[in-house]
This record gives sequence, C-alpha cells and structure tokens, in this order.
Amino acid sequence: MTGIMKKIGIVGATGYTGVELLRLLATHPQVEISFVTSRSNVGMRVDAMFPNLRGFIDLTFSNPDSDALSECDLVFFATPNGIAMQQTPALLNAGVKVIDLAADFRIKDLDVWSHWYGMTHACPDLVAEAVYGLPEINREQIKTARLIANPGCYPTAVTLGLLPLITQGSIHLNDIIADTKSGISGAGRQANIGTLLSEAGESFKAYAVDGHRHQPEIAQTLSLACGEPVDLSFTPHLLPIIRGIHATLYVKELHKAKASLNLQAMYEDFYSNEPFVDILPEGSHPETRAVKSSNMCRISPHRPATGSRIVILSVIDNLVKGAAGQAVQNMNLMLGFDETTALMQPALLP
Repeated sequence: MTGIMKKIGIVGATGYTGVELLRLLATHPQVEISFVTSRSNVGMRVDAMFPNLRGFIDLTFSNPDSDALSECDLVFFATPNGIAMQQTPALLNAGVKVIDLAADFRIKDLDVWSHWYGMTHACPDLVAEAVYGLPEINREQIKTARLIANPGCYPTAVTLGLLPLITQGSIHLNDIIADTKSGISGAGRQANIGTLLSEAGESFKAYAVDGHRHQPEIAQTLSLACGEPVDLSFTPHLLPIIRGIHATLYVKELHKAKASLNLQAMYEDFYSNEPFVDILPEGSHPETRAVKSSNMCRISPHRPATGSRIVILSVIDNLVKGAAGQAVQNMNLMLGFDETTALMQPALLP
C-alpha cells in the first residue's frame, strides 16, 4: 500500500446520498475529494449548503461537464436515473473507475430496464460489464471491476435477508413475500408534497403496490444467486421516520428441510466473515435505530410457532448500507484499501 491519495469525484452531490458520501469520505485516510458537482449550484461552497461539513470539505460545486472528472481515480454518480449512463463511457475510456448509485447498470435485461425506467439505455454494451455492487456476493468481481452498479436500498435489505436460504435450496422459490418499510429520506431531497412533515408524519402507508422498480432488481439478484427463477411479491411502505429500512421477509420451507434446518446456525455460518452483516442472538427483533448512520445490516431469522412460514427480519440505514456506505465499501475494494475503512462508526442513539 502506497501513501498516494486517490482522487475522488462526486457527480450530483446535493442530495441526501451525495451529502452522505461526502460525510463518509471526508475522514477517509486514503482518498481526497477533489471534485464535487451540481449543475444548479456552480460556485457555491459545499459547506454553505451542508453546514455539517464545515471544516471537513473545503470545495465549491463545479459543473459536471468539466474535464476535471477525467483526472479522478474514481467517480461516484449520486444522480437521478439516466444521468450516469451519459458520462460513464468517456470516463472509463479515460481510465476512471465509476460507481453509479442510481439504477443505470443494475438490471441486465435492457427491455426490463426500459420498461421500469422509461428510457432507452445510452450505453447497453456496458450493462453486461457492470458488476452488481453487493460485496457479500460479488466481492472478488468488485475488486477488479471498473464499473459498479451500486444496489438499491430495498434490494440490499431484502437480498441480504434471503441469501442464506436462497443459496442453500431450503425454501420454495415461487412463494416469497417481502414486506418492506423505508424512512422518508429514501424519497430524495427534492420538494414533494407527499414527504412534507405534515403529510407523512404520524402516518403510515403502502405505495407502488401495483409494481415497484426494485422488484425486478431483487428477483434478478436472487435468481442469479440460486441459478433458478424466483417469484417475489414486493410491497414498500413509507414510515414517518427520516432514516432506516425494515424488511420483513416471509418464505415457505421445503418439506424435506424442516427437520434438519437450524435457522440461527445457518445464518451465523453464512455471514461469519462479513464485516457489515450482524446476525443477532436467536429470538431478537432488530430495530432501524440500531443501524442509524452505520453501514451495518442486522438480521434475525425466526420460525414462528404457528403457520408454515419462516420470517426473516432485516434492517439497514437506507442512506448508508443502502446507498453511500455500500458505495464506499465498493470503492475500498476497487482501490485496494481495507474494505472497512471509514465505515466502522457505531450507530447513533437516540
């Protein structure tokens, strides 16, 4: 390991994911944030928009079209869907590694992607090359990748909760239910009546029940993990909290597995070497506040005394393990750093 600092650029750094990236990278000992963009805030100091970064980030927002991006070692895109695919080919050709925190490179079937995201892909040849950035399943590929599709927040919580059972062939693959809840920050930083405090506070509701774009992403990842098609019912809900995702996952055991399947031992063994997956003591009920601002996913599998289903509880911070923290985890792997660098802070309480 050399002492040379890697130059990092962030495109679209004015959203919640962008400021979370800045917060995590500000104290990273092996990188230098050299370029931060915002098309509508060019020339504005970063700490004028985000006063929590005062004394940590001494930069102004620049235009994302600047050639300076090509001088970075790695660029994060914390932009709306459809932006990264416009600039990624030129950056890769310049030798810059790219991590896209949106969905431009997550779904391999371009017809499925176009259906859910309503646009034609600008660089379909790169979709096949992009590595899905969930280190718990693709760690070795991430290390040598030049383009990472950072997973969505819901897909991270759901996939990590289901992986042990999916990969060991212990459940029916055509009957999986993901009942998920997210804090309001998952909707982004833009003005939206539905996420105003007076609208979302002291309330709770489902949304996108007819179909959510994270469903095909989850189904694709699980199908690749087990080598068979997976039928997943996915329903998201909006919680009146700022951060956090809680996924309650319901699956049916195969009859032959019931007698011998020790859920707790299976999950503990499967994730025994994972620094950011914590299998709680048997019978636990993970809380979103136990992962607030941390890169940890906490999981607890249950077999209720009544009924025929296994229930898995999985919680993450949607802005950290569900977005920026996982992106930094991927960056560490891509640049040859210790995977946990800048990511070992405990959760915030209260």
